[in-house]
Amino acid sequence: MTPTTQNHQDNFFTALASVRQHLENYISRNQEENLPSPPPLPHSPLSHLCATLNLSDFERDVLLLCAGMELDPEWEKLCVEANGNRERNYPTFSLAMSALPQPYWNALTSVSPLRRWRLIEIGDSNAITTAPLRINERILHYLMGAPHLDEQLLGIVELVMNCGAIANTLVDSHQKLAEQIVTTWRQAPPPYPIIQLCGDEVTSKRSIAATVGKLLGHDLYAISARKIPQNNQDFYQLLQLWEREASLTESVLLLDCDEISNSDNTQDNTIKSFIEHINSPLIVTTRDKYPPRQRTIITFDVHKPTKIEQQTIWQQALGETTELNGFVNTLVSQFNLTAPEIHAACAKARGSTNTPPSPPLPLLWDSCRAQARPKLDDLAQRIIPSASWDDIVLPEAQLQTLRTIAAHVRQRTHVYQKWGFADKGGRGLGISALFSGVSGTGKTMSAEVLAQELQLDLYRIDLSAVVSKYIGETEKNLRRVFDAAETGATILLFDEADALFGKRSDVKDSHDRYANMEVSYLLQRMEEYQGLAILTTNLKDSIDTAFLRRIRFIVKYSFPDASQREEIWRRVFPKNTPLKDLDFAKLAKLNVAGGNIRNIALNAAFIAADTAEAVEMKHIKAAAEGEYSKLERTVTDAEVRGWV
Repeated sequence: MTPTTQNHQDNFFTALASVRQHLENYISRNQEENLPSPPPLPHSPLSHLCATLNLSDFERDVLLLCAGMELDPEWEKLCVEANGNRERNYPTFSLAMSALPQPYWNALTSVSPLRRWRLIEIGDSNAITTAPLRINERILHYLMGAPHLDEQLLGIVELVMNCGAIANTLVDSHQKLAEQIVTTWRQAPPPYPIIQLCGDEVTSKRSIAATVGKLLGHDLYAISARKIPQNNQDFYQLLQLWEREASLTESVLLLDCDEISNSDNTQDNTIKSFIEHINSPLIVTTRDKYPPRQRTIITFDVHKPTKIEQQTIWQQALGETTELNGFVNTLVSQFNLTAPEIHAACAKARGSTNTPPSPPLPLLWDSCRAQARPKLDDLAQRIIPSASWDDIVLPEAQLQTLRTIAAHVRQRTHVYQKWGFADKGGRGLGISALFSGVSGTGKTMSAEVLAQELQLDLYRIDLSAVVSKYIGETEKNLRRVFDAAETGATILLFDEADALFGKRSDVKDSHDRYANMEVSYLLQRMEEYQGLAILTTNLKDSIDTAFLRRIRFIVKYSFPDASQREEIWRRVFPKNTPLKDLDFAKLAKLNVAGGNIRNIALNAAFIAADTAEAVEMKHIKAAAEGEYSKLERTVTDAEVRGWV
C-alpha cells in the first residue's frame, strides 16, 4: 500500500469514526456533542466523490452510515440500540434524520445524489424511512481505494489495455489529430462536445482514442454499440452507471459503431439517443457520420497513414534488413496498410522463412496481400487465378491491350507520383477496363491472367449483394467494396455488369434520380481507385456512353474463329493428361466458344479416366454431345465428320 493510499484510508476511517460518534451521541441523547462531521481530506476518494457527485454533508454522512455496516462489526449493535428495535439492525433514513447533523427531507428523494447515482441500495419495507439501507459495493471499493468496475458494467464496457503502448505506435498525422481533440476538450466548457472519428480505418481510430486518453491522463473504456440496450429501463440504467463511473475515475468512453448498419432504425435511434444523453467525455467511431441533434458533435475524418509515413513504418519494421529496404517503395506503392498491418505482415513473413530476420520479398508481398483480404472476403468472392498468358487465345490486338493494362498497374506510382501526374488531381487516375463479349470468350480468364501476372488478388463482386432496392443502399455497398479494396489495390471484377452499369434512365421519379446518383458515385470511385477495376458485359451497347468515356481500356471479345478454336484445343489439356490421336483441326470444327471447349475437354477426361483410356476423339465426341445438349443444340455431321 502506498503512503497516499494509506493516508486516504486513514482519512476515510476518521470520517467513519465521526459518524459513529454521532450514533453513540444519539443513543445517549447527548445532542450537545452532535457537531458537524469534519470535511474529508482534499483529493481523497471520499472528497472527490462528494465534490463530483455533489453530495451534501448530510448525504455524505448517510453514505458513511451505510459503509460502517460493512467495515465495523459493532455497527449492527449500534443500529439496534439507535433504532430501539432488535429486528431493525441496519441503517435507515429515519435513523439518519434523527442521529446525523443537518438533516433534510430532499435527501430521501429519487433525484438526490444518493439515489440518482445509486450510491446506496434500499431494501424492501412498507415505508421508505424504515427500509434497510446498504452502500453500493462499487462505491465501497472506491472509497477504500480499490479499483473495481461495477459488476453491472462487466461484459458491456471493457477497459482498453495498454493505452500508452498503443499511443506510441501512432503516426504523426494521427498524433496531431489526437492532440487537436485534447485541445478541443480542454478549451470547451462541460458537457464536452462529442468527438466523432469517421472512416473505415478502424484500427487507427482506436489508437487515436487511446492516445487522447493517455494525453488527458484518463483511462479509456470501450463499448460496442450493439451492447446498448434498447429497453428504456436498461438503457437509462447503463447510462447512469457509466456516468457515475466516468465521474469517479475520470474516464473516456469509446463508442464503437464501426460495424453498425444504419438500416436498422431501432438500433440507430438507440445510438443517437445515447449520444444525446451522455455528459461524460465520449468518442464515437463510425463509418458513416451521425448528424448532430441537440449536442455539439465535432467530426474528424481518419485516413490511413500517408505514403511517407508508411515508408517510415516499413523501415522501422524491417530494422537493419538493408537488402529489403530497397523494396519498401514497391510495397508502399501497391499496398495501403496501417502500422499494425505492416508489423503483422513482417511478422508473418519472418515466421514463414528459415533465414530470419530477412524474409524475401515474395513472402512479404504475399503477407501484405493476406492483410488486405479480410476486409473484402465478406463482400466479394476471391478467385484464385490459375490461367497464364500461355493459356489464353486472343487476337494480337486484344493481347496487347491486356499487356498494356498490366503495365499501367505496375507503373502507376512511377507515373503518378514521380512524374507528377497525381499533382494534377485525383480524378482520372483509376485504371478501369471493360471486357465485352458473349459468354465463354475469355473475359474472366483475362482477369485471371492479369492477376497472375501482377501477383494481385482477384475478387468477383456479387452484384446481387451490391444492388439494393432500398434508396441509397447500393451506393453504401459500393463504397464498402472500394474502401476495402484500397488496402491492397486489389483487382475488382464486376461480372455481368449490365445490371449495375446500364444506361442511366430519364428522371421520372425519385428512384430514377437515386439510380443515376449511384452511377455517378460509381464513376467517381472508379476514377479515384488506385487498383484495377474490370467490368464484364455480354452487351457493350447496354453501357452508358458517358460511362464508356471514363473507362481507360475497352477489350472486345469476339467469338473465336476456326484457327483460334484449334489453338484453344491445343492448350486446353494439362501436360499430364494422356492424349491419343487427337486431330485438333477437326476438333476446331465444333462451333463453340472457349468456355464450352474447356467444359468438353474436362468432361472427356472424366469419360476416358472411367474407362482407363487416354483421351481420344470418341471421348471428346461424347462430351461434346452433352455440352451441346446443355446449349439446346445438336452436334451436326459436318462438325464431327471423320472423328471416329
